[in-house]
Amino acid sequence: MTATAPDITDVTDTVQDGTAGDGAANADAQGAETAGEEGASPDANASEGAQEQVVKVAEGAKEELAATSDTLGSVIDTLDSWAFVLGDVRISVFDVVFLLATIGLVITAAWFITKLARNLIGRVTAFDGSQQLLAEKLATIAIWTVAFFVAIDLIGIDLTALAIFGGAFGLAIGFGLQKTFGNLISGILLLLDKSIKPGDVISVTDQAGQEAVGQIRKIGIRAISVITRDQTEYLIPNELLMTNQVVNWSYSSKDVRVKAPVGVSYDSDLDLVTKLLYQAVDETDRIMAYPKPRVNLMGFGDSSVDFEIRFWIQDPEGGLANIRSDVFMRIWQLFKENDIEIPFPQRDLHLRPSKQLDHLIALSGREETGDA
Repeated sequence: MTATAPDITDVTDTVQDGTAGDGAANADAQGAETAGEEGASPDANASEGAQEQVVKVAEGAKEELAATSDTLGSVIDTLDSWAFVLGDVRISVFDVVFLLATIGLVITAAWFITKLARNLIGRVTAFDGSQQLLAEKLATIAIWTVAFFVAIDLIGIDLTALAIFGGAFGLAIGFGLQKTFGNLISGILLLLDKSIKPGDVISVTDQAGQEAVGQIRKIGIRAISVITRDQTEYLIPNELLMTNQVVNWSYSSKDVRVKAPVGVSYDSDLDLVTKLLYQAVDETDRIMAYPKPRVNLMGFGDSSVDFEIRFWIQDPEGGLANIRSDVFMRIWQLFKENDIEIPFPQRDLHLRPSKQLDHLIALSGREETGDA
């Protein structure tokens, strides 16, 4: 049997075909990897990009700090040696410390600047109380907004990398913080129109429906603080003050008229009673001389002649019930000194005659006779 040697041309063609097949396979594999990378989640890419930027900024700060001192450089190298890998990003203890220090520094600086701004605004004599409070709130919002963007810039996060989260973040604010922003805007509007301001006296109704008079201590971002005479502090959301009816005793003036009803016996001298009522009002503290107090005869009741005293005070935050109590106490003393009777309800009982009643009366008479 004779073997025929293969032609060199055929061998060359075979090798070239194999090489071409391997190249095509490699190209397909690279295309698949590229397609997989392109099909990766945009959120993951944005998150990894933000992490890489933070790490790059920390690396730059590490180099600058290490160049200033050998001791500091060794400490930084030690902190940088403690690290963990998250995906393709290496995060060291130095990166975390740098991040926390940057945030703490920005917050501290913003707090001091806010305090300084409040002191400067408080020295402006052209502003009244509500205008100062409004200026302080606007300055605080502006300072913390600037501090947020400064912190983002120092950390090295590119806001364009977080643009993907903008829609979701805005939606979360719209639903989750709707009431908070509503109360914030309501508080600003209340300060702008000066309908309610710190120091005003308003009526507060608790959950039991009982009304109490309190003074506004402060207007916060979310709610106002109202303190009543018994030192109970109510926190009322700003939005409720914009939508519900509010009684402001000191809106245009702190002068408040107080009414005190008084009844006397029909046997009394009404002229003397009127004189004594005026005297009681004149001798009580906190009552204003002008507008002048007024004593009115309101009507003739079932058992008394009804009077009403009307007088004015200019410090409703001091309480209304206590000033009525002082007036009533002085009236009682003057009426006792002048024998003026304060009547109380009296009823006459009339019994119709009947056999049963006559029998009971007869039995009662016999028992009394037997006891005697």
